[in-house]
Amino acid sequence: MSRVGKQPISLPDKVTVKIGADRSVLVEGPKGKLNWTLPEGVAVTPEGNQLNVTRASEDRKVRAMHGTSQRLISNMIEGVSKGYTRNLEIHGVGFRAAVKGNVIDLNLGQSHPRLHPIPDGVKVTVTDNTKIAIEGIDKQVVGQLAADIRAYYPPEPYKAKGVRYAGEQIRRKAGKSVK
Repeated sequence: MSRVGKQPISLPDKVTVKIGADRSVLVEGPKGKLNWTLPEGVAVTPEGNQLNVTRASEDRKVRAMHGTSQRLISNMIEGVSKGYTRNLEIHGVGFRAAVKGNVIDLNLGQSHPRLHPIPDGVKVTVTDNTKIAIEGIDKQVVGQLAADIRAYYPPEPYKAKGVRYAGEQIRRKAGKSVK
């Protein structure tokens, strides 16, 4: 049995979960709604203030999706109750960011600005022109947007310039030594 999959999911106050006949899971909370479809062989049963995720067989794919389904549903519940935040920092002379409508404008020392669209349901704020905060209820969308922005100019090991996650440690390399 999956260690993650057999853990019950506790429901906080003001969060409702509806399981449809077509295997859809709808989670509603104070921050919004999220919808997801369960894979074949995995079922969710509500018991009081908790949800239990069970599997129908010991097939390899079903066993793999058992823990994944439990974690995705618990992430949806946490997202609609608390939300998710990813913070990015931009390091480098002249590097900056700005939000213009539903697009984030990144000037990262290249000949042209990078314009990245902001997905629906995600809020992006820029402070001090170098600190980016990404907030939303869907963990996957928030994390993917942060990874896409970081991929435009990942931190390089010599001067540590680039876009990095807040608190990320960059291993520095020594430059060429002159003899």
